[in-house]
Amino acid sequence: MLEDIDKGKLVTYAAVGLLVLAIALRLHAHGGGGGAPPATVSLAPTGGTRVAASAPTGRELWVDVAGAVRRPGLYKVPTGSRLAAAVERAGGVSRRGDEAGVNLAAPLHDGEQVLVPARGAAATTAAAGGSTAGASGPISLGQATEAQLESLDGIGPALAGRILEYRQQHGGFRSLDELKEVSGIGDKRFEALRKSLVP
Repeated sequence: MLEDIDKGKLVTYAAVGLLVLAIALRLHAHGGGGGAPPATVSLAPTGGTRVAASAPTGRELWVDVAGAVRRPGLYKVPTGSRLAAAVERAGGVSRRGDEAGVNLAAPLHDGEQVLVPARGAAATTAAAGGSTAGASGPISLGQATEAQLESLDGIGPALAGRILEYRQQHGGFRSLDELKEVSGIGDKRFEALRKSLVP
């Protein structure tokens, strides 16, 4: 009888020992390599770096920073940011840029293009967000913001977007006549706009 009890205890101790060993090995395998943190970091790129475009989350905006900045490109900024934040993400205004030509306090909107003019640009380059563009002269097709284009009679948001898209695809406008190649601008509309625009 005593021998049977001792064998039973031995089997129990051996089972418990194996279970403890298995748990220890499992914990060691998960805790030793530090595999989880790198995976988390790689899935969450930090703000301020250029990343592949994706749908906005509601807490960030995507803006295209172009013109006389150090690193033109597509950047994300927090919702509620001002134009200054987008210019800063792009490395700031370059040496040839005219910081006075943009309203750094203007609020940003998702999908907006921020265009920093070069020093001595012919057009008035007010920042997007409500300035009356062209008040002191014709607007430059090569420098105009979407808001400036929309301030002209006969140009709404859709047409302004097509003009900016054409400019980006073709590297600007070499002449005013090239505006006719933008879909939605016929001869009558072109004649009505030509006094308000320069290449």
